[in-house]
Amino acid sequence: MQPELWNYRADVYDVNKSLDIAGYHVEATDGKIGSVDEATYEVGESYIVVDTGPWIFGKKVMLPASTVTQIDPQERKVYVARTKQEIKDAPEFDESNFKESAYRDRVGEYYGRFPYGGTGTF
Repeated sequence: MQPELWNYRADVYDVNKSLDIAGYHVEATDGKIGSVDEATYEVGESYIVVDTGPWIFGKKVMLPASTVTQIDPQERKVYVARTKQEIKDAPEFDESNFKESAYRDRVGEYYGRFPYGGTGTF
């Protein structure tokens, strides 16, 4: 597993603060993609689960924390460095196995194919 992939960027989220982004709207690089269903904040293992709602027929996807480029608490928005299509093509969230290393490796392999941080600017 690529630890940097599973960490929030230091300029985006300070894990020592207690901001919970669950419920925030998620903006891909090309528009709204859904909302944060769940977020974790463990060093080296952080991710967000995005519920895409009707856009992809209720599909949920896991995004490594490094894909988050900005958090706007006032607007309750999370910005990610992925396009809608990249998120649509991501492995579907597996509720029963998402904590298993094999599943995390598969998700990490998918997101790791993109330059660090995805299509956004890093």
